[in-house]
Amino acid sequence: MPSASDNAVGPAAAAKPARRVSVDPQGPVLVEGPVEIVLDDGTVVRSDRFVVAVCTCRRSRTYPWCDTSHRPREQAAPPPAEGAP
Repeated sequence: MPSASDNAVGPAAAAKPARRVSVDPQGPVLVEGPVEIVLDDGTVVRSDRFVVAVCTCRRSRTYPWCDTSHRPREQAAPPPAEGAP
């Protein structure tokens, strides 16, 4: 829950610009980078990209970074049989 100090105005607030976070209910959380994430075991991982996709479904092989594993996989249609109309 934000507190009154989160809305501070002054030199300290100007020194640390706010990060923009976009939440997609069907996908990852997009965060303007660089980003450091502290994992459950205390390990810190960092990305210096300008926008980082953070996995929220835990299906990613590159967790905590999203690799789009949350997307439903579609089976490719089989090629038409030879001689079929």
